[in-house]
Amino acid sequence: MNFREATIKGQAPDKGLYFPEFIPAIERELIDHIGEYSGEEIAFRVIRPYVGEAISEDEIRRIVNETLSFPIPLKQVNDRIYSLELFHGPTLAFKDIGARFMSRCLGYFLRDENRKVTVLVATSGDTGGAVANGFYDVAGVDVVILFPSGKVSPVQEKQLTTPGKNIHVLEVNGSFDDCQQMVKQAFADTSLSQQIFLTSANSINVARWLPQQFYYFLAYKQWADKSNPPVVCVPSGNFGNICAGILAKQSGLPIDHFIAACNVNDIVSDYLQTGVLKPKPATPTLSNAMDVGNPSNFVRILEIFHHDFPELKNQLSSHCISDEETMKTITEVFRQFQYTLDPHGAVAYRALDAYLKQHPSKRGIFLETAHPVKFPEAVEKATGMPVTLPEAVRGLMNQPGQSQKINADYSSLRDYLLR
Repeated sequence: MNFREATIKGQAPDKGLYFPEFIPAIERELIDHIGEYSGEEIAFRVIRPYVGEAISEDEIRRIVNETLSFPIPLKQVNDRIYSLELFHGPTLAFKDIGARFMSRCLGYFLRDENRKVTVLVATSGDTGGAVANGFYDVAGVDVVILFPSGKVSPVQEKQLTTPGKNIHVLEVNGSFDDCQQMVKQAFADTSLSQQIFLTSANSINVARWLPQQFYYFLAYKQWADKSNPPVVCVPSGNFGNICAGILAKQSGLPIDHFIAACNVNDIVSDYLQTGVLKPKPATPTLSNAMDVGNPSNFVRILEIFHHDFPELKNQLSSHCISDEETMKTITEVFRQFQYTLDPHGAVAYRALDAYLKQHPSKRGIFLETAHPVKFPEAVEKATGMPVTLPEAVRGLMNQPGQSQKINADYSSLRDYLLR
């Protein structure tokens, strides 16, 4: 399977996830002189081996340039902790990188295709908005987004439901895991795939997952002390983001250690204690994008480490943070350092801080994956201050949204897709 086929198909026929045949090594020269390269050149060199011959070099450069059209700054919070801000894109979330890259790849691949393609995606919050923005009004593409009713923030819901045109939204009476399971069933339904041209824009899709490596390289470019690589802490739900970071490290990016920061949905934390991966129903929390009880991408992490449990434990640890700790962290960081965290960033900050207390010689980066404005109720309660609406969403809040409610069963989704 080449990159084009894997992107278009989304999920493999056996319900598994596509994975590179080998992990390419990044040129040592790029790492040693990373400060001399533009972000676009770094990203091009990172993604080129995965794309292979599926896209010309000129087209990859165009796609990368359009993907990285906003800043990704590394900001110091205190003397040992830095925030990699991934919320400066059009939908104020880290998903903008993967969604913009994938939408442009898919547009390129489908330019000579006669059939219309349906992009099917489940979202726990930010994926849907990023996909809606990335694919809005793309010729030959319909987008169908499933989100769990009442379990995304007001800004997230507006970003999903207001675009219209080729963006269609299904409000599911269930959890994100229900939405994700319905999407997986659709891809496994051979009779459905014979009737409609279906692909995925979740992080199970290689074109969404692989470009997330970009910002780990851009973080290292901005890291001042190259002789002491950072510990990197990632708020983790479906584990596509941290998996991309681990892939970057395996290809040669200097990162000391990874921490999967989780909320009370502790499936991976339990796995690292027991060696047994036990999915379970998701529990709703303030950090809703991480409310995942069966993280799809963790199998890719297992594959990176060849299912070598001791080596995985050596390079990855996990820490679980409660909603109470999340709120306390937002309050403390705002008061002490005048830095405003969103709930996902707060989970990651707290987990990183706990790890650094155990390892006093190290310093680290946490990923701030969404703008605080997406979670105004929690953030304003914790800080006592209103969150200013950025220009990117100010106009959205007064626009009417459109979605169709369906039950959390596959037959409802199938009927909709074949309408």
